[in-house]
Amino acid sequence: MSYAKQMLDSYSRTFNVDNGLLASTIDALNDCAQACTADVDADLGEQDVSEMVKCIRLCMECADICVATVTVTSRLAEYDSKITKPLLEACAVACKSCGDECERHAQMHKHCRVCGEACRRCEQACRELLDTMK
Repeated sequence: MSYAKQMLDSYSRTFNVDNGLLASTIDALNDCAQACTADVDADLGEQDVSEMVKCIRLCMECADICVATVTVTSRLAEYDSKITKPLLEACAVACKSCGDECERHAQMHKHCRVCGEACRRCEQACRELLDTMK
């Protein structure tokens, strides 16, 4: 069981969001931020780094957005959907863009393939959580 799920289960009050879905989204956000950060580092080590500039920028943006989103979604005591929903929407868009770019390099760079997979998983998790909030 993930730490996110354990923390959510420890709350004394209930929320209008499924704990399992929220926990898996939090885990996907953390995983994506880590994968994007590591991919930037790996991209910078490639010989063709000039061809990786777009990937590097998108990974940096995606990681930053994932970190902001996971921080806010982890604070449930005073949940405000007017803040959380736009963050999840922005995160899904960032993950799609980053995942698309990483897939362009996936054949040549395994780190881009892994990052692209993390982005796709996070995009899907954000969209699934958003669907429950409508």
